Amino acid sequence: MTGTDPACARIPTFRLSSFYFAYYAALGAFNPYWSLYLKARGQDVAAISILMSLWYATRIIAPSTWSTLAGRSSHPVRWLRAGSLLTLASFAVFTVPLGFPALFAAMCVFCFMYNAVMPQFESITLSHLVGRSERYGRIRVWGSIGFVAIVALYGVVLDHLAVDLLPWLMLPLFAGMVASAFVNEYGKPVAAAVHAEGTPFGARLRRPEVIAFFAVALLMQVSFGPYYTFYSIFLDEHGYSTSALGIYWSIGVVLEIAVFTFSSWIFRQWSAATVLIVSLVAASVRWAMIALWPDNALLMAAAQSLHALSFAAFFAASMQFLVAYFPGRQNGHAQGIFYGFSSGVGGVLGALLSGQAWKLAGGESAFLLASVFSLAATVIAWVWIRPRHARRVA
Repeated sequence: MTGTDPACARIPTFRLSSFYFAYYAALGAFNPYWSLYLKARGQDVAAISILMSLWYATRIIAPSTWSTLAGRSSHPVRWLRAGSLLTLASFAVFTVPLGFPALFAAMCVFCFMYNAVMPQFESITLSHLVGRSERYGRIRVWGSIGFVAIVALYGVVLDHLAVDLLPWLMLPLFAGMVASAFVNEYGKPVAAAVHAEGTPFGARLRRPEVIAFFAVALLMQVSFGPYYTFYSIFLDEHGYSTSALGIYWSIGVVLEIAVFTFSSWIFRQWSAATVLIVSLVAASVRWAMIALWPDNALLMAAAQSLHALSFAAFFAASMQFLVAYFPGRQNGHAQGIFYGFSSGVGGVLGALLSGQAWKLAGGESAFLLASVFSLAATVIAWVWIRPRHARRVA
């Protein structure tokens, strides 16, 4: 590319993509298999739910804390590199046997650091995409590719190796993330545009439809609690091999990639409100299918295919609502609330509630409870965020 316009500057696509690939590849090992590792280390279901809830609890404070520290620094990229190094160092602790207190402490530090770095890297990516934000998907998609590749690969590997070796298998992925952090840098700074938001942020936040939207986001994330915390253990207890677990996780992510790829077409055909409600119904059906027919391999695959709606379509629709409800500079603040309230608070509640439901009545009850949460979110969305109001947010 040539020219003096900043929009013509060359995008370091390979370097940016490499960070997404390494970060989400490690997540592809963590999400499906970490609960199995904790089980192999002698932790019971209640302990696992507490430990896994730390992943969501740190999401409430880690991104904003790290971003604030980086924003006050004259060399903000150093915070990305420090955070990546601390992620690697804190994770290395898991290579030695730990009891519950030590596991709890190690998970607190590791989850905080791991959650802290990605939001900052997102800002690095966007600093290279000024005027070309439509290229974001071509870079971010390598994160999903890394995730699905490791889910499938490690599923096969762990069929032949003890699951307590998982930390050793994941260390090279975090080392790759550190290496990528050291070759990436912010793009040239661009003067911030001044937007006239009109209505104050607090007034927007108090609108009934906005309160309903955040309530829906919270309930949806709570419903994902048993999936993110116990799905692999649930399948393992029903006789599925580790490689089969990898295949089921991969089905969801492959279809997630497809939905994100065609999201612009989707929203030309249907309103954001319609897509949101369909995604909530799909989530309720998905969790009920997992609870009621766990021994039917085809139905379990069908349930995983609903990830395209229950996660990807829901997330894409949520971004449409956030842009409409909070224009201009208010959107950044709203994104922080959305991330902390849904993924943070909702994730903690989901992990803890599903753990208690499992302990009291088994895994099927945990997924049935998740279906109820999704159904409650559907009712709220139908009453306060209706398809006939779609033009407000489409």
